[in-house]
Amino acid sequence: MNRRDFLYTGTATAAALSARSYARILGANDRVGLGVIGLGRRGTIVSGGFLADPRVRILAVCDIYDAQTNHFLARLPQNAPKPHASIAYQDMLSRKDIDAVLISTPDHLHVTIAKAALEADKDVYLEKPTLHHWDERSALLDAEKKSKRIVQCGMQQRSGSHYFRAKQEIFAERKLGNVVFARAVWHNFSWQRRNIAPEPKPAGLDWDLFLGPAPKVPYQTIRYTAWRYFPDYGNGLLADIMTHWVDVAQWMLDDAQPTNAAALGGIYQLHDGRQNPDTVSAIVQYDTWNLNFESSVLSIRNNHPSVFFEGTQGTLDLGRDGYTFTPNEGEPVRVKSTESLERAHTRNFLDAVILGSKVNAPVKTGIEASVPVQMALRSYWSHKIVSRNELV
Repeated sequence: MNRRDFLYTGTATAAALSARSYARILGANDRVGLGVIGLGRRGTIVSGGFLADPRVRILAVCDIYDAQTNHFLARLPQNAPKPHASIAYQDMLSRKDIDAVLISTPDHLHVTIAKAALEADKDVYLEKPTLHHWDERSALLDAEKKSKRIVQCGMQQRSGSHYFRAKQEIFAERKLGNVVFARAVWHNFSWQRRNIAPEPKPAGLDWDLFLGPAPKVPYQTIRYTAWRYFPDYGNGLLADIMTHWVDVAQWMLDDAQPTNAAALGGIYQLHDGRQNPDTVSAIVQYDTWNLNFESSVLSIRNNHPSVFFEGTQGTLDLGRDGYTFTPNEGEPVRVKSTESLERAHTRNFLDAVILGSKVNAPVKTGIEASVPVQMALRSYWSHKIVSRNELV
């Protein structure tokens, strides 16, 4: 297996450089020492992006379950040195050879571990959603400010070349006229449709480390294996999917100031122990446009998940595989993309670490994408329209 094969099956200037990064450039043999915390689906996929770049070495990995660690290590390129493995992330963060960490744990651990990594003087690639709870934002912002380290949030669309092209050629030129709707849709997540039988806790799984700041409850197989089902550990479709699409809409429209949000949905089909909805719709209101979001775990055919912008002079269907601009007058313009967004986003992060350039999705962007998500979550659970002021 080579670097390019390590993918989850299924799918500056010199003056700006830090002393450590500048030394890397001079010393061509030195590469960024990376630690990976959380070795599940996202950890495997994003690690594949890093492994495609010769400027990085995975020196250490960490997971609370030894079987998952072993599975990850077995998938590494055969000619690559095996990284050091640990259970507690604190062990990794104490290592001097680790320059940066990928945090790809369940959502409820994101800020806790990111804060610890920044305090340990590591650069951080933090998977989305940036926040699990709104009141975590101050701790993350404070840790970033004190550390002066790099943080890249995991909204990988921010590094996609066709997204930049759409921003420059469609939105900067106002080819859509006045946009009043952005319709964001994504369905059909097979890995979130499983019947999970209860089993005893494996001996090699540290349940207390998994729980972290979450409420202390006895081990249940479903809570570990399908943590996205439970708001204690993840916020379901509103965090998993809406975070991506609302970030794209806010970026393209230069507007990250939602005013109101309403969300409705429920467990319509999958009565399998989950608490988060299997189907949800949300409307997020801005001053001059609405984001209409819909998503379902169910097997609804959805060959082109995208954000569909509707303006007074045309429409734009913008997805990960490209876009179609359809003006009210004239022929459609289609742009296709086969670019790996994971590789583009990890490359941007490494450019920032090594060259001192800017990351495409800094903490500010991650928090801005969290605002409408947190508003929609409060609306869903409270059954009320929620205003931006209610987050304070």
